[in-house]
Amino acid sequence: MNRIYYILYLLILSLLPYPTRAQLAQSLRVEIPSDPDESESFGVTPLGDKGLLMTIQKGTFYDRTPNQFNFQKYDVNFKLLWRKEFKQDIKFKPVLTYDTDQYVYHLFREYDTGRFQFLRLHLDDGAIETFEGDLLDQFDVKLFKVMGSQAYVGGYHHTRPVVMAFSFFDNSTKVLPGLYVNRMEISSLELDEARQEVNVLVHSLRRHCKFSIRTYNYDSKLLRTLDFDGAKNSLISGKLLPINEHESLLVGNYSTDCTPYSQGIYVTRIRQGESAEEAVNTIQYIEFSQLQNFFNYLKPHRQQKLLARAQKKKEEGKDYKFHYRLLVHDLQPTTDGLTLVAEVYYPQYRGAMTAYGGYLRGADRYDGFRYTHAFICGFDKQGKLLWDNCFPIKELLSSDLTEMVQVSHQGNRTVLAYPNDGEITTEVIQGSKVLKETEKFKLKTNSENEKVTFSAQDNLMAWYGQHFLACGFQKIAPSKSYASPREVFYLNKLTFSDDLSSSKSTGATTRKNDEPAR
Repeated sequence: MNRIYYILYLLILSLLPYPTRAQLAQSLRVEIPSDPDESESFGVTPLGDKGLLMTIQKGTFYDRTPNQFNFQKYDVNFKLLWRKEFKQDIKFKPVLTYDTDQYVYHLFREYDTGRFQFLRLHLDDGAIETFEGDLLDQFDVKLFKVMGSQAYVGGYHHTRPVVMAFSFFDNSTKVLPGLYVNRMEISSLELDEARQEVNVLVHSLRRHCKFSIRTYNYDSKLLRTLDFDGAKNSLISGKLLPINEHESLLVGNYSTDCTPYSQGIYVTRIRQGESAEEAVNTIQYIEFSQLQNFFNYLKPHRQQKLLARAQKKKEEGKDYKFHYRLLVHDLQPTTDGLTLVAEVYYPQYRGAMTAYGGYLRGADRYDGFRYTHAFICGFDKQGKLLWDNCFPIKELLSSDLTEMVQVSHQGNRTVLAYPNDGEITTEVIQGSKVLKETEKFKLKTNSENEKVTFSAQDNLMAWYGQHFLACGFQKIAPSKSYASPREVFYLNKLTFSDDLSSSKSTGATTRKNDEPAR
């Protein structure tokens, strides 16, 4: 009888989900000493399996010292391939950067004038070229991209949107027509390399909640305008992805009441030559409550309460108002169609007591952007939702609104990861299934006799294959002495092990985060 029980026990064990052993491992680490008394900044640009570019900038415009740039290219094993230096004229200050497969571009502007300079760094050998020209005075630059031999610079002039095309061939400048409108904002600037077109997506959340796509050719001529004024809901943002020679998918988030708070996501197919009315009629709206896993960052009872309230509103013929703010990533093409990734956040304020004329009054101090979770959706090439999943984000506060979650597609699985305070949090999914729950990996030094006492400006990038790049600043001190800590800029190569391919794990798991819905 005992033998029968033992056989049954083994059979039950074989049917249980196989425990996954995949984990993040630190492959390589480089440390560059950082002087806290010197004005310097470090930047890292991943170049896939071609390596990476590190940019070290010293000096600032504000203390009247010229900017000195040290460009260093490394291979995937952190071997130095070349180093180039560039000393910038003191009258120029850095604004934005942009990278392509061949070049890294830096945009500079002369203080209090409309004079701009473009630096082009060739990634093969480090050759540097500069181009100067006039854009606009009092131009608040927000966007910078390059296609071919033209740079596109977007921003605001006297609060009105402007996009300008600058030619590296003859240093000439053109203004893209039809954008200089009151109460209008640039949602995104999308470059279509195959069609040699520029798409400017603009919107307004005031009054009529307008959203439109203005498409220009390489010569900056307006080709067509698609206005979504007749849409059922207010489109907040949009990202375009061409799926064939004549069609693109437009994906973004929407609201129901002309506010920046999202009610869900939308998707529609844009066909060349079709009218705006046809594009509006094909919009599919997907409310957050329709997504299978969107609320999995909450505890089960919180999920049930929220969804019950939303269902009750629907039964009453009303919409439940969600108050989510989304940071939508660029769309990622897949063999099936595309992947959408968006991070949910809210501005966080801290109450404080201040004295005015002898009285104490409440005051709010801005802390930064608090992230609650990210969600990821898969669509086919017709715009049909295939699956969705959720990645809880705990205790992550950032002074800048930037993309924190990195996505690495590895075969039939997807690794999600974000950095925070010297640690990397990961989750492994396969469509709507969670193969491995959130797990933390602590970044280590090269010596067991040292410990990290402080970590700041942590950054993470999906690199190539199963590898990630992590970088930032750390204070490192000996473990068994009271010597002063040293400050370094660290660069870590992280590798995610590949034994998930044989995993039998299926089905999503219960979340334990309990952040409030915003």
